[in-house]
Amino acid sequence: MPRARSLLTLIAALCISGCQGAIGGADYAPQYDFSEFFAATDGRTFRVIVSGNPFPALSTAEFDRRLLPVMQANRPPRPRLTFTYDVPAEKPRPDYRLVGRFYVFAVYCRNELALSQTTASTLASGPEDQRVGQLLGQLFLVLFPDFPLFWNSRRPFLMH
Repeated sequence: MPRARSLLTLIAALCISGCQGAIGGADYAPQYDFSEFFAATDGRTFRVIVSGNPFPALSTAEFDRRLLPVMQANRPPRPRLTFTYDVPAEKPRPDYRLVGRFYVFAVYCRNELALSQTTASTLASGPEDQRVGQLLGQLFLVLFPDFPLFWNSRRPFLMH
């Protein structure tokens, strides 16, 4: 693996929905902290694990191969993370990951704690369909907001 210090895991369980394309509501745990997410991912790899395939005309391997560049092209503007399927030699601690489905129900986790979650869905003919990229771009912005959501002892609410 090019970056052995990868601390993150992205688990995406994907299935298709009948909606045009929408982001649902979002929930955030009081422990959510963008600065922690940024520090753990900026300039590093973010491991992706895909379960399922919403496009039955594609093999799972072909879907996986074609999905990763779409995710990378639509990643959040910050941090500068790189999505990868590479498996680390040892399970990282803390174990950050994104758990989800296409209709997507995505949960950003640190170890066993769910830090944020949202839903999204779209019709798409394949991984490169522009609706998939647009949906992922919106989903990442909702799942990883870069502003404080709660008061904490490290910094006051809405202060960067």
